[in-house]
Amino acid sequence: MTVAELFMEREKNVLSPYAFLTCNTRGRQYPCQPCPNRTEFQRDRDRIIHSKSFRRLMHKTQVFLSPEEEHFRTRMTHTLEVTQIARIVARALNLNEDLCEAGALGHDLGHTPFGHAGEVVMQKCFSADFTHYKQSLRVVDKLEKDGKGLNLTYEVRDAILNHAGDCRAETLEGRILKFADRIAYINHDIDDACRAGIFTNEDIPKALTDVLGKTHSNRINTMVTALVDGSKDVNDIRMIPEIGQATDELRAFMFKNLYHNPIAKAEEEKAKDMLEQLFYHFVQHPEEMPPLYFNNIGEESVERCVCDYVSGMTDRYAMECFRKIYMPRSWRTDKDNRR
Repeated sequence: MTVAELFMEREKNVLSPYAFLTCNTRGRQYPCQPCPNRTEFQRDRDRIIHSKSFRRLMHKTQVFLSPEEEHFRTRMTHTLEVTQIARIVARALNLNEDLCEAGALGHDLGHTPFGHAGEVVMQKCFSADFTHYKQSLRVVDKLEKDGKGLNLTYEVRDAILNHAGDCRAETLEGRILKFADRIAYINHDIDDACRAGIFTNEDIPKALTDVLGKTHSNRINTMVTALVDGSKDVNDIRMIPEIGQATDELRAFMFKNLYHNPIAKAEEEKAKDMLEQLFYHFVQHPEEMPPLYFNNIGEESVERCVCDYVSGMTDRYAMECFRKIYMPRSWRTDKDNRR
């Protein structure tokens, strides 16, 4: 037996009867030779980690736009925290960690620059149906590897597409991702908000800290434990009701005091204006886009291709692109040429 076959045999013998076994995957869009040393979900994890879109996450906003302080979260650190939480829950429930990990690593690959501000711009300029999770699926299916896509398994693609909103993944491992995402961003955004001086831990309602915990680590531990306890032996993923309700109330507190806070969002309108101008500039001048996006015109609309390009930008690349197009260059002289 190959190493991969031994892994899959171990899954049959060890994992919960509710776990999704790798051998039952619905496969990839395009067939490829099995790897002797990795299961299909392990291969998906590696394909995502080595992708360009994954590397770009390090320069994309989580909440605070272009912070000077180096300890604020980025979309990359958010993704790693989601992955860590998802794996802990999967392991505790004896589910398929590899499937959970791959979905978590890929869940935000389609996120726009400047966080959800960029998502709002794409909804305005391209389509009201634009969402970062649909775009994440498009990235792995269509845009990565110079337009060939990553050719991921059906179950990982399902987890990526259904990690947000009212969507519901088909596998328990995919459903874990939605909770892991929420647990991660609620708690690390509290940490960043306190670091930025938006509010302090003492401003969080006592009724919530009494239930969830007064520190960052205590709250995560409470939520993860409640998710594990609420999901045991029920063939579904859910928190125990008391903690689930407190988590929802803490999330509402965050929307009121951070996500809609004028201090935290002071530069957001500028970012939106910039992305909107970039979008319409490239609609009028699509030939200025890289070949990956320009060459899709004809197969797809100009607007669709521009959306792919602009939504894939990092914060810093978008600002540099805007500067080159709309800002006058500094006048420079070459002293050597004057001699």
